[in-house]
Amino acid sequence: MKQDATRNAAYTVDCEDYVHVVEFNPFDSGDPGNLIAYGGSNYVVVGMCTFQEEEADVEGIQYKTLRTFQHGVRVDGIAWSPETRLDSLPPVIKFCTSAADMKIRLFTSDLQDKNEYKVLEGHSDFINGLVFDPKEGQEIASVSDDHTCRIWNLEGMQTAHFVLHSPGMSVCWHPEETFKLMVAEKNGTIRFYDLLTQQAILSLESEQMPLMSAHWCLKNTFKVGAVAGNDWLIWDITRSSYPQDKRPVHMDQACLFRWSTINENLFATTGYPGKIASQFQIHHLGHPQVIWSWFVAYVS
Repeated sequence: MKQDATRNAAYTVDCEDYVHVVEFNPFDSGDPGNLIAYGGSNYVVVGMCTFQEEEADVEGIQYKTLRTFQHGVRVDGIAWSPETRLDSLPPVIKFCTSAADMKIRLFTSDLQDKNEYKVLEGHSDFINGLVFDPKEGQEIASVSDDHTCRIWNLEGMQTAHFVLHSPGMSVCWHPEETFKLMVAEKNGTIRFYDLLTQQAILSLESEQMPLMSAHWCLKNTFKVGAVAGNDWLIWDITRSSYPQDKRPVHMDQACLFRWSTINENLFATTGYPGKIASQFQIHHLGHPQVIWSWFVAYVS
């Protein structure tokens, strides 16, 4: 990993091809480092990032590639399984991907001889979001442009199927109450489902379109955030089905919303990729202005 001053990035990793998606493992893997996966046109690379705050003998950031998985088609999304462990014998790497062929692939590896994947088929259009059950990792939820949310077991069978009113853009599992699922639709509606009864139990309205991304705050599950049109929006689900706060954020349309995993007031947004220059911004609910912003140039 090398330092890169030209783009204001702390470090960069050289890749053989375009990178379409990057995802840190949000679960404890039993190792002080941070597992990261990134996907390109036909591969997924799993690596380890170690930061100097975690290891005293590391200067800045240390990166090591653990395994490259052949994928055969463009990778559109990556979700980590909580079953991933580096402190077991043998180690377990488990994640799933969504791809341009509208299929989900479930990968399992021991970083040695075992490297398997299973294909989950059922969606008839592009998959916009996928996530593992965060407690046991025995189910996967996915949402698609085909107006469905689907729940899968690890054998590839569908255990639940919800028909949506518009394309599904994001899906999040409650971190503790794993029978609760949040699904965000492009038409601006966010619904919460009870997986035991397979019924919707609550809905939120953004009152603007297109809603491109939504995220459940894991540090305070009463908070939900999203981006729709040019704005970010925040809900307190105990108070109203309409946003408590919203502000314009990206001139060319907002694309992605993510809460911090350690602070319920911090979140990040990105502008729409493919523009000449997009932005990655960090916001704090206690500050009226963006607290950090980067411009990213796209070269065709």
